[in-house]
Amino acid sequence: MKRLNKISQNQSGIALITVILIISILVAAALELNRSSRADIYSAANISDGLKLTYIAKSGFYGAAALLANSKNSYETLSDDWANAQVLSAQSKVLFTNGYFTVSIEDEQGKIPLNKLVTGSVVNVDIKDMLLRLLKQSEFKLNERKAAEIVDAIIDWIDADDTLSASGAESSYYRSLATPYAAKNAPLDCIEELLMVRGITSEIFSGTKDKPSLRDLVTIYGTGKIHINTAPKMVLRALDSRITPELADKMDKYRRAKGNNLVDPLWYKNVSGMENMEIKQDLIGVAKSNCFRIYATGVADKMEQNISGVLQRSPFQIMSWRQD
Repeated sequence: MKRLNKISQNQSGIALITVILIISILVAAALELNRSSRADIYSAANISDGLKLTYIAKSGFYGAAALLANSKNSYETLSDDWANAQVLSAQSKVLFTNGYFTVSIEDEQGKIPLNKLVTGSVVNVDIKDMLLRLLKQSEFKLNERKAAEIVDAIIDWIDADDTLSASGAESSYYRSLATPYAAKNAPLDCIEELLMVRGITSEIFSGTKDKPSLRDLVTIYGTGKIHINTAPKMVLRALDSRITPELADKMDKYRRAKGNNLVDPLWYKNVSGMENMEIKQDLIGVAKSNCFRIYATGVADKMEQNISGVLQRSPFQIMSWRQD
């Protein structure tokens, strides 16, 4: 009898353990289903927020495009509506119930045109010297040797031959890397291609808190002439070794002042300290620009969506598009 009772007790214990295990499995399954359901809800909400931010950013991009299309001037200035796109950004806060966009526009023809650096295998010495002066500016924190190596490497990347420049890099160097590839030996297709060129680090290309971004100062577009009405001040300094940061500040102040005539690229001679300076006429211009880079960001609930692209004004065409 005692043995039967013991067996009965053991069976009851096993049954209890089995019930506990089943309940544990059911609870775990319920918790997982709840977690999965919440994850699906959050995922759907994130997708919805992402789409909303994307369309807000696109609104900013095409709003900037409208500013460029409506410009009636025969030449560009930093007083034009497109150059003061922060006004458009401020107005966007009343267009959306929960969100807004910020937008900025840059004249690509105010930057150094890298694809004009070399034609076939012939180097444009003026643009080479200008690029070298740019990289030697103190903001980049590069010594003269390093700056020259980068310029020569860009030349070797673009030129049509495999002849090595003084301190450049051709396919023999790139094929020795852990992930080998060949030199392009052709014009750049996008500005990000510079990251494949020897010596151009992500820090040089994108900039840091304390250093400028090379990609903001050079372009793959342009006619070969720098539009001095809209060029960044570091590009103005690169036009001639005699243009100091102080003179570049004066040039910038002059071109922003109301009433100053900027239709003639020789306006720089009206700037105090530059009366007797001669910038090569083949390097500068003020004609109406045709390529602009637009940065648009959709903002809502501490989330952001960034869109950037290059717009050709006439005929209207989006030359590049990037969504981060």
